[in-house]
Amino acid sequence: MSDEGDLGAVAAKGRTRGIVARHAGILVALVAAWEISCRMGWLDPLFFPYPSAILLGFWRLYITQGNIWPHLGLTMLEVLVGFLAGSALGIALAVCVGMSDRLRRYLKPYVVVLEATPRIAIGPVIIAAFGFGWTSKTAIVMLVCFFAPFVNTLNGIVGVEPEKQSMFRSMGASKVQTFTKLLWPSALPEISAGLRLAMASALGGALVAEFIASNAGLGVLITQYTGTLNMASAFVCVLTLSALGYFIFRGMEELDRIVVFWSDGDRTDAMSRRRKAAWRAKMGTTS
Repeated sequence: MSDEGDLGAVAAKGRTRGIVARHAGILVALVAAWEISCRMGWLDPLFFPYPSAILLGFWRLYITQGNIWPHLGLTMLEVLVGFLAGSALGIALAVCVGMSDRLRRYLKPYVVVLEATPRIAIGPVIIAAFGFGWTSKTAIVMLVCFFAPFVNTLNGIVGVEPEKQSMFRSMGASKVQTFTKLLWPSALPEISAGLRLAMASALGGALVAEFIASNAGLGVLITQYTGTLNMASAFVCVLTLSALGYFIFRGMEELDRIVVFWSDGDRTDAMSRRRKAAWRAKMGTTS
């Protein structure tokens, strides 16, 4: 059994290396085609800078000048605080709405109307209310991150089968026990999906807030560099945001795989095998 597991692990590592090698090859080919197109005059270097110039821009902004770090830190702080506050508010409100039919009938339409309103239209109103500082930008990110956790949590709680709830009531379970033992675990996969969507949207919300009114952040750097046609530095900021978005989303996926382990069949089987082995070892020790 262990030999089969080792062979499976080796095969999985080999497949992973193959996938990474193919993606690396595609990336190198695209960058080479971009560089050649610029040098042959097929692309205007003023708007599409040489990849080599972008690499030099990374070195300058991150190493020699280092002026990107304060802006990057501010943007990430806005994303983190706005995501945590918006997601917590969305989940808490969805739990209240999901546990009360009356509250759901009255409150849900207003939440839908709020979500249907474009963020770019609400942004100036928030800035007028909170000013041009950090609070208004965080409030915009919070608004962006509110809706997905709210809807997914509400759908997860409302979507639990009535038969399961009836069984809990017939066994004398209280509302708190029904929520903690049935509704919340059943809704966790959808809640996790909503959190992933919220985190993916948080970075865009922070940029929108910085584009509207700000004097610091990656959005401000992009505006400044494009305004002076320093496109290599602007591409550095854009690629930084792309990498951040990718790693944030993959991190949320990994967290989802760990927390909601029962939705992953392979992880569930692996955990069952570990618990079985631990139980056998314990029984062998006690005997």
